[in-house]
Amino acid sequence: MLTMSSFPPVRACLFDMDGLLLDTEDIYTLCINLILEKYQRGTLPWSIKAKLQGRPGPAANKLFQDWAKLPIGHEEYVKQLYTLQGQHFPGTQPLPGVERLLSDLGRTRFWEVSKSKDSNSSSTTHTPQRVHIALATSSHESNFRLKTAHLTELFSVFEGHRRVLGDDKRIPAGRGKPLPDIYLLALKTINDSLPAGEKPITPEECLVFEDSVPGVEAGRRAGMRVIWCPHPMLKKEYAGREAEVLAARTGEAGDVDVHQLGEIDDGWAEYLPTLVDFPYEKYGVVVPPVEVEEDPVMKSTGIIDDGEGLQSVETTTTAAAA
Repeated sequence: MLTMSSFPPVRACLFDMDGLLLDTEDIYTLCINLILEKYQRGTLPWSIKAKLQGRPGPAANKLFQDWAKLPIGHEEYVKQLYTLQGQHFPGTQPLPGVERLLSDLGRTRFWEVSKSKDSNSSSTTHTPQRVHIALATSSHESNFRLKTAHLTELFSVFEGHRRVLGDDKRIPAGRGKPLPDIYLLALKTINDSLPAGEKPITPEECLVFEDSVPGVEAGRRAGMRVIWCPHPMLKKEYAGREAEVLAARTGEAGDVDVHQLGEIDDGWAEYLPTLVDFPYEKYGVVVPPVEVEEDPVMKSTGIIDDGEGLQSVETTTTAAAA
């Protein structure tokens, strides 16, 4: 196993969404509590909420129903929940540090396009490189659109083919977080669309950003490094067990192959209270200055909507026929 001193520079960042990029966790809690209070069931404790976080909707709903024992059927509960979410999710906002982080990582594209314009570059020393990014969220497509329709600019950094949602048909049923499938698929979407000549990215060159405990486990079991940036109340719930969370050894997934888990304090995962002022240098990431956005090589590539998502394309300098 690699140690802290031998990790390669990060070449890909894979992001969860709810509670990591967006302030949706408190909205989820609000909507659930409105239903609980309607049926005199009190409020949702963090000991239960912690188990719901990061999991696909069907799995989370079953865990919740088994605990809440509401006097209504599953379909009625889901109907009421989705109605409340439809009222509140359009007000989601990015969490502190998110806009800067995504902008900075998106700007590393400069290293790729500037190198492609300099065919004479033959340096054998380590040079700055683009950090590719992908989204890996348990949210299904309908919920994803509900949460992000007003945040298209923020999410434009995630190219359409590098967005993996919870209802992606490439993920087998029952294989959501804390299993590693979604992060392995997110990496595949990047490797399948790398520029010609760029070597495939390996799991140990990936950095997963997660807020949930099942999500941390999914990233670790995928063989990737992980940043755990939880809600303050989730952090409080796991006080004294942080090392177990970072090693994916909380037992959230039940019996698993030990070789898929980490070791306590092995350096593969780190807790951060916020994404503000992210320590790029620690992960071998070089962010070019904001001014490169005005560089001709950046302006010669653009972003188009292919009907399914945003993709980067290179424009030509020849005039189109009238």
